[in-house]
Parts: sequence; structure tokens; C-alpha cells
Amino acid sequence: MRILLLDLDSTRPDHLGCYGYPRQTSPNIDRIAAQGVRFDNYYTSDAPCFPSRTALMTGRFGIHNGVVGHGGSAADVRHEGESRDFRDRLASESFPALFRQAGMRTALVSPFGERHSAWTFYAGFNEIYNTGKGGMESAEEVTPVVLDWIDRNAEQDNWMLYVNYWDPHTPYRAPESFGNPFKDDPLPEWITDEVLDKHMRKVGPHSASEINMYDNATSPNYPRHPGDIRSRDDLRRMVDGYDCGVRFMDENIGQLFALLEKKGVMEELVIIITADHGENMGELGIYGEHGTADQGTCRIPMIIRWPGMQEGIVDKGLHYHLDLPPTIAELLGRKPMPSWDGSSYAKVLQSGEEAGREYLVVSQCAHVCQRSVRFDDWLYIRTYHDGYHLFDKEMLFHIAEDPHEQFNLAAERPDLCREAVYWLNDWHDRMMASMPYDTDPLWTVMKEGGPYHAKGSLPRYLERLERTGRGDAVPELIRRHPREMERKNKL
Repeated sequence: MRILLLDLDSTRPDHLGCYGYPRQTSPNIDRIAAQGVRFDNYYTSDAPCFPSRTALMTGRFGIHNGVVGHGGSAADVRHEGESRDFRDRLASESFPALFRQAGMRTALVSPFGERHSAWTFYAGFNEIYNTGKGGMESAEEVTPVVLDWIDRNAEQDNWMLYVNYWDPHTPYRAPESFGNPFKDDPLPEWITDEVLDKHMRKVGPHSASEINMYDNATSPNYPRHPGDIRSRDDLRRMVDGYDCGVRFMDENIGQLFALLEKKGVMEELVIIITADHGENMGELGIYGEHGTADQGTCRIPMIIRWPGMQEGIVDKGLHYHLDLPPTIAELLGRKPMPSWDGSSYAKVLQSGEEAGREYLVVSQCAHVCQRSVRFDDWLYIRTYHDGYHLFDKEMLFHIAEDPHEQFNLAAERPDLCREAVYWLNDWHDRMMASMPYDTDPLWTVMKEGGPYHAKGSLPRYLERLERTGRGDAVPELIRRHPREMERKNKL
């Protein structure tokens, strides 16, 4: 058996043709989707990148594995302590270790372990190829490494190759020579002039006025990536920049497929296409970031083509990305690892039978501290630290009719908010009861001063708000975050 897993950083499903996007961003990915199963309601349990990939590789929620942020105590996998054996548990219970135990050779093409000092990400791989730029690679730097591996190994049996591409991640980096195949395509209809004007007045990192997190700086090295959005031309630069990243990546993926076909292994190859998280492109007024526990950030693509199983179907069930390891285990005829939190949906692939969950809880603690509940057609977001966005504590969106999260219905539907809080508490009780630790890492982040990408940034951001005519938000930000100002005064 041969398996290719493509992990496409920051790729949101609704910017792929196979998920209904009108722009021609992904013909090669679309071809695989037509031959397999496309999952429509697939979510990372923990965002953004480091928490997401740690959850996938450990098979455990961030509240269990300890990684929910990008810095501080909550950016390290929990130590096993006294119970640790000669090798730690990841040596035998990581996702890649599953393939090793099934007699498969495992190879990784990714700089991710170095990017976040996420050395546990490497557990279970026989071969590791670090493409060397810590996630700033463009596809033309990744593809030759993958092609070389395929050329040397494709015809051998029993391997799993895991490949990271980064092009949809900010800053948008498709080379200028690629051009812009979308220059004449319409922009998203939902971002009207009225909506864009509202976004331009919004405060918070990665808002339309601060694409570069807390300012509007740009780099000549990334001409596709704007510093701010002040007009529809700027909006086009933003949307087209992202879509060019997706299309450029897709064309490079096509090169992999062409070589696999030449080697005679494409027809029987298992192909899994997914992402660590999505990318907000206007949702909650945020552009070019994956810093919230919302639909734009946490919904991800999942496409599985498994020869001999279901073809050309769409699954609507609710799933976590950490449900993938037990699913693969079942399909390989193996038992799931005892530490895994996921649930297998193998029967979706085998027979098309539904296997979705009743609800999902997704978390974000790197840019904000939020937990959200995805249930029925609804998304409930509870905010513990707003990351200086002035989010309401409770937000409720009817995803079926409002996929871009424009209308917060929390005040109108307190009944649904209460239902969501019930699910959130039910999940939290089960998580705390099923681990030997007494600390929820979300609260570790809060007690250590807030999410990594917000901590310590408020004073200088307030100055920018005053300079850019949005000083009316300053008193409320100070009221919500007095510790930030106390810290500044002590310095």
C-alpha cells in the first residue's frame, strides 16, 4: 500500500473548486475529490497551526496534549513525568507510528518541527526532509524535494509520504512570473461596499487597517500581500493574492501527480488532502489570518481517495481532524491507540454510511482565547480574551444562511446559546475527567498574560488607533485589558 498525505497550510475549503468555489483555483485537487470522498463539515479541534498539527499527530485534543498556543507553557506537549518509559508514548502512539506498525515506511517533507520548535511533530517518521525556510517556502522550493523522493521511492511498496505546502499562508508568495489568472474574476459578493466600509473602521490585529497584525507594513519581497485594505482594488489584491497561492500550489501538486502516473502507481495510490486550518478572508472583519475559533479559521478541507472504496460522494457529518488517525487505523485493520480522542468514520469511506458527531468543540488560544461549539446549522463562539478585537463574549451565527459570520444572533436566540453552553460544559467535563492533569491549558494562557500574539502589544496598538482615527475604541480596550496597561506603567 502507498499513501500520499498533502497538508496544505491555511487552505480553506470554500476556495477550492470541488467545494463550489467559482474561481478555477484547484483543478488537480478537484480531480482527486471527484474520485473519492469530500467531507463538507470537517474542523480542526485546535487552531492555529501548532495546536492543530499537534492534535493530529498525537491524536488528542489540545486540552489533553497541552498545546493550545504559540508561546508560554501552553506551547509544549505535556510531559509524561514519572510514567515515562525508555521511549515516550508518542514513539508508539503518534499518527505516523500507526503506519510504521502496519509495516510501512514513513517520510515527511516539512519544516514544521523547526518552525515552532515542535520536535514531537517528527515522532514516527523514518525520514525527515526539512525544506529549510521555516514555513516561508514557496511551492517551487518544496516540489523538487518531493519529486526527488517520489522518483527514488514510488515504485517500492508500503510507504506513507506526508508533504507540507505553504503557499496559501501569509504573506502570499506566488512568484510574480505566475501572473494573476483571477484578475478578471468577480470579488466575493458578500463583501459589499457597505461591508468593506465597516471592516475599514474595525479595530483589532489583521483587520482591514492592519493586515500586518498591528500595523500596515508591507515587504517588497511579497508584492501580492497588502498592508491594508482601503479600496476595492486593495480587496482584490488580498483575495487574488490568496487564490493565486492556492492555484500555484495546486499546479505544483499536479507535478507530483504526473510523476506518480509516470511511475505507474497513481491508480492504486491512497491520497489524503487536508489542511491545518483555514484563513479568514473578511469573516469577523479579519483578513489573512487564522486567529479565531470560527468557521473561516477552523473549517478545513478533507478529501480522501481510497481505491476500492466510495467514489464521488460528499459527506455532511461533523468531524474533527483528529478523527483521521482512528479512521486510518480501522482501514488498515489495526486498533486505535489507547490515548487517542478521535472516532473512526471508516464506514463513510467503505459504504457511504453516516458517522458524524452530534457537535464539535473547537479552540483557539494563540491570537485570542475562544472556544466554539459547532452544532446543527449553528456556530457558537465564547470569548475569554478578545485579542483586542472587541468581540462580544458570546457570538452565535447561523452558518447555513450566514457562512461569513456577519450577523451575531446571540441576543436574539439565548435558547441556542444555552444549548451550546451545555455542550461546551459537557465536553469540558469529559476532557477534564479523562486526563491525569488538573489544569485546562486555556486558563494557563489566560493566567500567563493572554494569547501569545496579543500579549504585550496593546500599548503600542492604542497609539496606532489614535493616529488612524479610531481612538473611540481606546477606552473600551483599556477597560477590558487593565493588566496590559499596568504592565506598561511598571516598565
